[in-house]
Amino acid sequence: MPSMPRAVPRRRRPAAPPCLGVPVSSYENNLSRRAFGGAVGVTAAAAAVGLGSASPAQAAGPEEREFRAARGRQSRRPNILFILGDDLGWADLSSYGSPHIKTPNLDRLARQGVRFTDAYSGSATCSPTRFSLYTGRYPGRTKGGLAEPIADKSVGLEPTHPTLASLLKESGYATALIGKWHAGYLPDYSPTKSGWDEFFGNFGGALEYYSKLGLGGEYDLYEGDATYQDLRYYTRIITERASEYVARDHGGKPWLLNLNFTTPHWPWIADGDTEESAEIVRRIKAGDGRALWHQDGGSVAKYKEMVEDLDRSIGEVLRALDRSGQARDTVVVFSSDNGGERFSYNWPLSGNKASLQEGGIRVPNIVRWPARLDGGQVSHVPVFSPDWTATLLELAGTRPHRAYPLDGASLAGYLLRGEQVAERNLFWRVRGERALRRGDWKYYRGKSGKDQLFNLAADVREQADKAPVEPARLAELRAAWEGLNAGLLPYPG
Repeated sequence: MPSMPRAVPRRRRPAAPPCLGVPVSSYENNLSRRAFGGAVGVTAAAAAVGLGSASPAQAAGPEEREFRAARGRQSRRPNILFILGDDLGWADLSSYGSPHIKTPNLDRLARQGVRFTDAYSGSATCSPTRFSLYTGRYPGRTKGGLAEPIADKSVGLEPTHPTLASLLKESGYATALIGKWHAGYLPDYSPTKSGWDEFFGNFGGALEYYSKLGLGGEYDLYEGDATYQDLRYYTRIITERASEYVARDHGGKPWLLNLNFTTPHWPWIADGDTEESAEIVRRIKAGDGRALWHQDGGSVAKYKEMVEDLDRSIGEVLRALDRSGQARDTVVVFSSDNGGERFSYNWPLSGNKASLQEGGIRVPNIVRWPARLDGGQVSHVPVFSPDWTATLLELAGTRPHRAYPLDGASLAGYLLRGEQVAERNLFWRVRGERALRRGDWKYYRGKSGKDQLFNLAADVREQADKAPVEPARLAELRAAWEGLNAGLLPYPG
């Protein structure tokens, strides 16, 4: 089995494996073809002697280096393509250490940009993270963000609240959201009420991939605020829509596209699994409210198939962007909305989706902008979803709304000018759990009610509780968490 990703972020250099069979893009100018060919040779040699695939570090060798800003470059306001996977775990990509899932397109994206090892979602489940990304603020700032996740029509993202889309739209951007919204239902809540010019996708947290039936048995594929009939496999449909959008003439405007896949979220149905689809539809129509949870279905093999399909789909969209001639001036960000589910590969992290352990909130995160960022780089700076909202606003030359200060910190100075990212508190809260990271240290209280302290640089698996030997540090981080929590809305009930 390939060696696992490193557990000590600042002491070793993990690297993305080469993407065999994928052509090197013309703007991958910082990577030497000799180094790329040598890396391929390592993999081939390992296979020849019966060792299987080389580990990520062995395979990529000198291609990935510690991040360094390429200062002094100029560019126009960028297009923004933000791609979000659904329940994709931190190590589910081959460039993050998966020994069995192959993701050549996302690995290629990492080779062309910057791969973050210590990146986090804004929360541990779907809709709170989306609130944090759409608004750049903690989910607990808004009533809708308290639902973990949203499951009915009672709450949502208020149309009066500024969003990344509404702020960019006001500054001249065309905006669209394709895929999973999960921030409220019609008639009160919708992407088109919150700053996106266009919406094509689903409102709810899950849907059956062929019939488009949601958790309550409702049909859940929309164009704008009207249902749209298409019974093909959902990932194919939104991939086509996104490919068309990035290739379109937007009348000279820069554009924002939030591309939110539902893959690999349950139910675990791959393209072509029509018999499994029909059985789930039968159960939904018979009143089985748990049919989409698919707790009697799925497998590691099926999950692998879905993640690799996600990778192929993203590859299609990126190729459409290449053909449009806009790739150089487009910021592409890839992430996941939370940690992995039951079939995800999360080693060496503990916990899964819904937990504030590392496995529930640490996610793969890649950024590419050929005009301003060199490729083949890795960053160990801790970042989380609201940081990208702040960053993208600054890259677009757009200011946040004064009445709604952001909780994320812009990374623009770090990425473009080489400025140091100040040590700060990354804060999370879900019902029954709390967490705060500062530097290498993480304060965590799970459902047991016990306060724990972990040094993530030495113990990314969160097994060595330092609370008994670091009481002052524990008290300091706990007080910081409680201070931030005091400014948020309380949970109802």
